[in-house]
Amino acid sequence: MMKNINRQGGFFHLPNDNMVKTIGVATLLCLVCSVIVSGAATLLKPTQVANALLDKKNNILAVSGIELDGKTVEEAFTQIEAKVVDMATGEFTTEVNAETFDQRKASKDPTYRVELSDAQDIAQIGGRSKFANIYLVKDGDQIEKIILPIKGYGLWSTLYGFIALESDANTVSGITFYEHKETPGLGGEIENKKWQASWKGKQIADVNGVPSIQLIKGVVSPGTVDSGYKIDGLAGATLTSNGVTNLVRFWMGQDGFGPYLKKIRANKTQAAVTTAGEISEQG
Repeated sequence: MMKNINRQGGFFHLPNDNMVKTIGVATLLCLVCSVIVSGAATLLKPTQVANALLDKKNNILAVSGIELDGKTVEEAFTQIEAKVVDMATGEFTTEVNAETFDQRKASKDPTYRVELSDAQDIAQIGGRSKFANIYLVKDGDQIEKIILPIKGYGLWSTLYGFIALESDANTVSGITFYEHKETPGLGGEIENKKWQASWKGKQIADVNGVPSIQLIKGVVSPGTVDSGYKIDGLAGATLTSNGVTNLVRFWMGQDGFGPYLKKIRANKTQAAVTTAGEISEQG
């Protein structure tokens, strides 16, 4: 075959309908495209990683209520302290770097992954990392807000977001969802800023520390029983609404950030008792 090609003036001088030329050109084109795509992916990866981190910080700032006010995202983010908590104990850990630890990636790493039973896995995530990111807005040594990453399955996809709690570790300050594939106009309404604002001031857990917040069918009114624990449901998106209820309850519960939140609440209670005792003695 090669002799025939040489006699006819080379590969590119073959007729366009020649089978050898057709296959050869297609193969060459695939190789060239593969090299270009691979090279572009390699060159752009640092930029993509940086942009993803910037977007993450943007979402954390948004849910915490911190305004940029002319600052860059990086400048504004200096008001937030990143920590990593051991989910089993509720204590902060130094086993990993809080600035670089990726909880989402760690949840797929056998070194860090903790499998969940069906009874535990109400958020339908399969498993979670034994360590988790926590972001604190502080005034000196005092915690003002606690921002926690949350995720869980809706109707069509896993929903990723952040929830912000006040310093009592029970009152919702804000919530945001930044990644999902729910139906636009239905489950996709979890991105609706007005709906997200309706979470502000709601209570996560009851007096016994049991996560009780939930989305209901319809609208929460002043006459709704236990309205402090209830959020307007997403019209026409019952399964997404149920998914949001379950994922928030999971991450606020014993298998999620519950042990950490319990410690914060206990410290707050103890501080209040101590202060009341001191006032009583002074009186």
